[in-house]
Amino acid sequence: MSLSILISNSSGVPIYAQISEQMKQAILDNTLAEGQAVPSIRQLASELRVSVMTANRAYAELEADGYLVTAPGRGSFVAGIDNQLVREQLVRRVEGSFEDAVAAARLARLTKPEMVEIFDLIWEGEHND
Repeated sequence: MSLSILISNSSGVPIYAQISEQMKQAILDNTLAEGQAVPSIRQLASELRVSVMTANRAYAELEADGYLVTAPGRGSFVAGIDNQLVREQLVRRVEGSFEDAVAAARLARLTKPEMVEIFDLIWEGEHND
């Protein structure tokens, strides 16, 4: 199985996190289906030219978050996703992004109406492409 994961050494995001996020996205958009085998840690490390420790950390994070299950001697597989749990994780991510945006807006001395206007422009731009 060939999984398309792009690694950026200049993004500032740890490589294991890049792997984990891209695999989560592939699972959420059903590119990787429930029960589907994923590459072994060694195979993934080899394909991406990263250390086995990096690939292992990404898989450990995916397993801890409920995206993968590992069967000893058989490998790792896409777990059945609890949509409510996934939604809650995404809401937490949105909240964190809003906290960062509000902090930056306060530094820039933007008003709440200005922030709402920015949000509306971004929201409409994303949905009208």
